[in-house]
Amino acid sequence: MARIVNLQGLKKCFSREGKGRIVLTGGCFDILHIGHVRFLSEAKKTGDYLIVLLENDKNVKKLKGENRPVFIQKERAEMLSALGSVDEVVLLPAMGNDSDYLSLIRIIKPDIIVVTENDPHIEKKRGQAKKIGGELEVIPFTKTLSTSKLVKILGVD
Repeated sequence: MARIVNLQGLKKCFSREGKGRIVLTGGCFDILHIGHVRFLSEAKKTGDYLIVLLENDKNVKKLKGENRPVFIQKERAEMLSALGSVDEVVLLPAMGNDSDYLSLIRIIKPDIIVVTENDPHIEKKRGQAKKIGGELEVIPFTKTLSTSKLVKILGVD
């Protein structure tokens, strides 16, 4: 099982020592599905230690709609931590703006930030990677049912 930490815990005890090339990605990961599993597996292949920034419930609701998330942040973290490709899950608090994310990225200072090719914030993340001296790796999108489509099929939305 991967380590699960909140932002305070990360700030207090994060160390790059012994982790090799650190890979960073993030998202909602509300209903874990094959697209997520494949993406995280490919992300891990780009380095040695994969950290997943996990959006909080308030942000997921804002991004995805009133009936989301289906699973609360701690449950989503537990599911992610069970994946062999994930080494650490960071429970994000409500983040106010892009500078909050950049501050967090500066703490971790990943070697690689990984996104999917359909990420609407690719250029912003490319800029973040550049600011910390890292690389941006773009993983091809896996065509599968998205969490939003699964929610509709299941009648949750």
